Amino acid sequence: MVEQGISVRAAGPGDVAAIVALVESAYRGDGSRAGWTTEADILQGQRTDAEAVAAHVADPDSVVLLAERDGELLSCCHLERHDGYAYFGMFAVRPLLQGGGVGKTVIAEAERYAADEWDVPEMHMTVITVREELIAWYERRGYTRTGQRSPFPYGDERFGLPQRADLEFELLVKKL
Repeated sequence: MVEQGISVRAAGPGDVAAIVALVESAYRGDGSRAGWTTEADILQGQRTDAEAVAAHVADPDSVVLLAERDGELLSCCHLERHDGYAYFGMFAVRPLLQGGGVGKTVIAEAERYAADEWDVPEMHMTVITVREELIAWYERRGYTRTGQRSPFPYGDERFGLPQRADLEFELLVKKL
């Protein structure tokens, strides 16, 4: 169910710059510390760029969902269709709005979209394992830790500049 006053729509090419700015504001730099999802202490550098976001927007097996109120971008997420599941990523909420229910609304709408529009039975995501508070938030939304881990792409600046040597991802899964 979409929260009153919030509309959710698929992004288009004209939204790319605003999406990049939102994602960067939620995860990187001192401004991201206003919210609880910041990665500023574990990663510096960029979180995404216009080229990557434009590719997601253009991909027919992908959608970037935007949550807006009165034309103002509040949150976004990226869904990618695979055989048997949708991958959920690039989830961002404006830092000053985090903890106010916007994220819950967006993830619920992403799950609805994956199940209804793509008819997939599962949602998958990967989360950096040191982000225990974030993993706990996803667990409260019904996601299960799988124990399946994958390495962080050290040396690839497109994913940021790691500030610690112990970063890795864990796969979380939810039946839709």
